[in-house]
Amino acid sequence: MKTALITGGARGIGLATAKGLVEMGWKVAILDRDVEALETAGQEVETVTQIAADVSRPEDVARAVAEITEDFGRLDGLVNNAGVADFGPIRETTFERWRRVMETNLDGPFLMTQAFTDLLAADGGGAVVNITSISGLRASTLRVAYGTSKAALAQLTLQQAAELGEIGIRVNAVAPGPVATKLAMAVHSPEIIAAYHDALPLNRYGKEEEIASAINFLLSDKASFITGQILAADGGFEATGIGLPALRADAAKE
Repeated sequence: MKTALITGGARGIGLATAKGLVEMGWKVAILDRDVEALETAGQEVETVTQIAADVSRPEDVARAVAEITEDFGRLDGLVNNAGVADFGPIRETTFERWRRVMETNLDGPFLMTQAFTDLLAADGGGAVVNITSISGLRASTLRVAYGTSKAALAQLTLQQAAELGEIGIRVNAVAPGPVATKLAMAVHSPEIIAAYHDALPLNRYGKEEEIASAINFLLSDKASFITGQILAADGGFEATGIGLPALRADAAKE
């Protein structure tokens, strides 16, 4: 039975990924620092192993390695999904806010992948999927820390793929576009939602399950010759560049 560990697995894309892997017959562990949400997720998907830990703390990462080694004895897939979103103007982004984003979004995937390399390399090699963002591929306002962290994570993905491929570990990333998570729907105003719809060729937000499907594909043997790639699961958001919704609307009438 194949095994996977998903960070930030207590909700959203992480939990959807766990559910998909369980349906595929994988043995899955979810790691999260939100203990309450972790317990709720465990009730929702009873077969998952729960690990309460913070990916930005080396001591927590080391403990996670020990727990996975003891419980699973191997690791075929690692999903570095844990992330912090902190949006604000550059001039109002304190160094403390900057570091809070970087330590989870960038330090975490570095520490986790490094710590689990030996387990992933055993039995012919496993796969890592880092969750970046469309904000790491195209700039936007209020995302100086978040966007920079995700762009750096995309580069880290390439570095990991280039080096770890030599020991059989594939490393790719999925860059989600706007996704209809509970949090996004709660904070996005009708005007923001409409603007995103105008900017997306598919004219809608993505679903958590759609992002999870892309992640689980990259973990699977169906992607056995794919490494060092950043897959944008974004409804065509990146492809349209800056776009001009009014021009697109006129084109649709012709």
